[in-house]
Amino acid sequence: MNLKRIDQIPASLSHLFFPQLCLGCGSDLVQRDQLLCLHCEVHLNDFHFSPHPNNQVEKIFHGRLRIKAATSAFYFVRDSLVQQLIHQLKYGNQVELGKWMGLQIANALLSSGRFDDVTALLPMPLFAARQKKRGYNQATVLCEGFASLSPLPVLSNSVIRNRKSATQTHKTRWERWHNVDGIFEVRNPDLLENQHVLLIDDVITTGATLEACGRILSALPGLHLSIATFAYADK
Repeated sequence: MNLKRIDQIPASLSHLFFPQLCLGCGSDLVQRDQLLCLHCEVHLNDFHFSPHPNNQVEKIFHGRLRIKAATSAFYFVRDSLVQQLIHQLKYGNQVELGKWMGLQIANALLSSGRFDDVTALLPMPLFAARQKKRGYNQATVLCEGFASLSPLPVLSNSVIRNRKSATQTHKTRWERWHNVDGIFEVRNPDLLENQHVLLIDDVITTGATLEACGRILSALPGLHLSIATFAYADK
């Protein structure tokens, strides 16, 4: 009997009873330790504009927030694979998926050359009660995935969200800004001063929440701010 085939029996039985499915399409066409099948990876709508100044993400903050650079790795479309991945990260307890998504952000940024002087990663804070219910902050998970490709520290406790805000969905730009005004507080300013901080979140639409957090960061002495998200959604 072929010993190689014998060695493959346990893995085959494991796949039969506990199939590893693609988190995108649900097929079993994934290799061991993969989260997405090749078909889904190929069909992600990546932006390829991280190397370019004045891209769509940076334009959101023109006249609103002083930043060095900003970008997103993928384009968010309703009912798309990107939306599905973000939903699974936030509500499906898919922490490993979040780390993979953070790695995609890192790949986009590190290949652009525009974020090379970033010195620290800062996840968008999540309200404590919401984080306790979810079990994690999805932005922190994204930062952890990013950090697997980079030695940058993750400053996850330097800024907190001091109150819960209502959902931003269906709000006007003014309503979104008013909804998040004053909800962030710096807890460890010494760790942030004189740093080039990369603020990371899952998706950006109007940028109101990122702007609110960025405003209190920009007030710190010597701090330079850049922004990155996994996805960009048109308003």
